[in-house]
Amino acid sequence: MNLFWLLRMRRWVQHPPSPKMLKLIGFIIVVSIALYFYEQAFGWPEWLTVNKARR
Repeated sequence: MNLFWLLRMRRWVQHPPSPKMLKLIGFIIVVSIALYFYEQAFGWPEWLTVNKARR
């Protein structure tokens, strides 16, 4: 962990984000975790796979 992240944590402690922002961050984390577990259970859908570029 570098100095930048320590200063960022200090700023969050001194000036906490609003409850609305915390809900947004929590929602993003929950959606990310749900997508991760969906991918682990069912695999990556073929229609989301990008085709390799031709040379």
